[in-house]
Order: sequence, then structure tokens, then C-alpha cells
Amino acid sequence: MRLKKIIPILIIAALLISCKEEKAVIAKAVTAPDYKIDFGKVSPKSVFRNDTLSIWGGSLVKGEDGLYHMFYSRWPKKLGWEWVNYSVISHAVSESPFGPFQPKDDALPDRGAEYWDGSTTHNPTVHKFNGKYYLYYMGNTGDKKVVSVPGKPKINWVHRNNQRIGVAVADSPNGPWKRFDKPVLDISPNEDAYDALMTSNPSVCQMPDGKILMVYKAVGKKDPLPGGGPVVHMVAIADSPTGPFEKYPEPVFTFEGERFPAEDPYIWYQDGKFRAIVKRIKHEGNIREFSLVHYDSEDGIHWNKAKNFEISKRFVEWENGRKQQFVHLERPQVFIENGEPITLLCAADTLDANGARDSFNLQIPLKITKYN
Repeated sequence: MRLKKIIPILIIAALLISCKEEKAVIAKAVTAPDYKIDFGKVSPKSVFRNDTLSIWGGSLVKGEDGLYHMFYSRWPKKLGWEWVNYSVISHAVSESPFGPFQPKDDALPDRGAEYWDGSTTHNPTVHKFNGKYYLYYMGNTGDKKVVSVPGKPKINWVHRNNQRIGVAVADSPNGPWKRFDKPVLDISPNEDAYDALMTSNPSVCQMPDGKILMVYKAVGKKDPLPGGGPVVHMVAIADSPTGPFEKYPEPVFTFEGERFPAEDPYIWYQDGKFRAIVKRIKHEGNIREFSLVHYDSEDGIHWNKAKNFEISKRFVEWENGRKQQFVHLERPQVFIENGEPITLLCAADTLDANGARDSFNLQIPLKITKYN
């Protein structure tokens, strides 16, 4: 008799739990809308360039001083496309997230080839977590040998394969920035790892539980050196912004049969989902087509093409109505203010008559439509 009484109670309890879980799933679906990401018109003041410097990308944070602080990569234009061995992360400020920005100082300058990041700092992404500022970046060291000429870019493979991910910490975006003697995310020791050769181009955000999610570029040793490959993106999570990070085993943003399908993701969490704007590299024979696309994720570990996948094939529209397609439009970095993404910072370039790249940063207004 006792057992007969217990069984109905267990069934009722199971049904209540099931209903509760179902309601939770429904509630989550309601609070996690799909996004459609579009560009607004770009103002001439939203172009950050320099006649003597190549400028590549920018990342933005608002300081306690009320100013907008941009961190960007720059190197002497006269050297050619020597970002991998001559880039320095510098700092500019503006009263508006759309500019104009004024250069201020070098945030992470050269500090000596004996340091893992002593010769080059590149591709910054800046964040404020729990009252402190964190500047994530790629750093490397090497011989500084110039190997390219304007219009004929080559790459210094020593510097390229020494790329590792670092983080610098400060109480203010004006610095001083504390750098560390070791990368925050190094290569994996096993030779067959996806990131056995190099780690680079971090993108980070704070998860709802306070942990730090990182998606990063990785190159392994499966393909012939010095280039190696394939080139993929991996996920790592840490309890603290300065690590240690636990790496997850499977690559993300992949396309079957492609060895270098994506680059330069920017990730953030909003409205119940992780979101990402990613540079898509589509191969059609010997031609590579670049565009910006949109992924989303429930957990930050497994990513899927968003419902509205395509964002832009490198087109922007200026305030005067003129439309322009750039040779490259990449390194997307979203700036969020009052909980809403309002600006997309992108590296852009055009080619001169000799085929040399004139590179600069754009601050593009974002228009996001939400669909439940």
C-alpha cells in the first residue's frame, strides 16, 4: 500500500519538474531573439587614418573621464605590409564613439626581443571587467627583418609563428598597462594540437556566470611549415580575465573542406545569446571572397550560423549617399553603450596605383533589428 501511494507522488513530481523545465526553455527562447545586423551611414569624421602610418583595426572602451578610448595597431607605412614584425598598439581618444579621434600615446610599445611580446603587439581588443581594464592582444618576438615591399607583401615567418595571446591590465584606459612575462594563452604542447604552432587574435567577453570566454585564432602543424595549418578558431574559458584558460577541443566557425574559412571574430553576450561578427573567407577556385557574417550560440562553445547570416560584402554607405566597397573590411570590434551595440569598428583599406595598401579604421553606426 505504501508503494502504491509513493508512485503517484513521484509521477506528479516528475511532471512538475518537466513542466518547469519546459517553461524555462520557452522563457529562454522568448528572451533570446534573432538579430539582423545592418550598417548605418558613415560620417567622414569616422575615418581614423594617418599619412605616414598603416593603421589596422581599433577597439573601443569608455573611460571614467567620459572620453572614448581607442586602441589600434600601427606601423610605418614606408616599410610596406610589415604588421607582423613592426606593429605597435597605440591609443587615441575622442568625445564621441564615432570620432574624430586624436592620437595620444603608445599603449604597448616594443620592450625588447627577450620578451615573448617584445618586438610586436597587434590586433587589440579592450574590455572593462569588474572595475579594471583589460587589453588583450597578439604579441611576438623575432629578428625584425623586413621582407616585403609596397605592393608585394610577404611575411616574416619567424615573427608570424612566434605569435601568442597576451593581456595587459590597468586601472584606467590611460594606463599604465601592466604586461606579463608569459602569454595568457600559449600554444599547446602536443604536436597534433590545432594550436601547436601559434595562437593569435583573441576575442573575449564576460559570460553570465562571470567567467571569461575567449575565441581565438589557432594554427597547427598538420600542413607544411613554415605556414602550417589548418587555420581555425578555438574556444577557451577562464574564471579570471588573466586566466588560466581551459581550452575546448573542437574548432568553431568551420566549413567542410576549407582550411582557412574565417578570421577576426568579435564575440559578446546579449539578450540571452552569445553573438559574433566574423570575417568570412570564402574560396572560389584561386579567388578569396571576404565578407562579414553573423554567428550565435547558446553556450559560447558551440556556434551556429545565425538566422540572418550575411552582414556585408565590404560595402559601406557614406552620409552623402555614396556607396563604397573596400578591398578589405575586417577586424570587427563592437562597441556597446547602455547595453546596446552602437558602433562597429573595422579595419579597411584601398589600393594605390602601385598596389600598396592604404589602411585605416572606420567607426560604422550599427542598426540591429530583433526578431522573437
